[in-house]
Amino acid sequence: MKTAEIVRTFEPVNENLIMILHHIQNHNPRNYISAEDMAWVADYLKITQSAVYGVVEYYTMFSTTPRGEFVIRVCKSPVCRMMGTDSLLNHLVSILGIPAGGVTSDELFSLETAECLGLCEKAPAMMINDKVYGSLTPESCEQIITAIRKSSTR
Repeated sequence: MKTAEIVRTFEPVNENLIMILHHIQNHNPRNYISAEDMAWVADYLKITQSAVYGVVEYYTMFSTTPRGEFVIRVCKSPVCRMMGTDSLLNHLVSILGIPAGGVTSDELFSLETAECLGLCEKAPAMMINDKVYGSLTPESCEQIITAIRKSSTR
């Protein structure tokens, strides 16, 4: 679905800005919002491009750079850190071969950190696209990544 089509499915009111941005990003195969996308949104909502850009940059769920098909977000909250999220992140860096903020060469995975995923009772936690995983170990992370790789059409 093209940006213009996505934008026009919403009423042109400022209250729809975040929903529009989510839909644009979710329909982009590289999981990001381009400068052109932001210009479309600004024009449609009759707000400045800098206002749209400010929202995109403020919320960590949005990205202005291309990402992988599967966006892995590792929780870095104090509770997750106490429960071992740093070792999980290091393990993911090792098995994916990319640093946090990177994209695998096959463009299948992006690795990011998040301040809090709201899963303190299941720490340590991560989120892959819209699915959350808790009570993780390095082994369970590796199993999840392996399963996604096997199911991928890439």
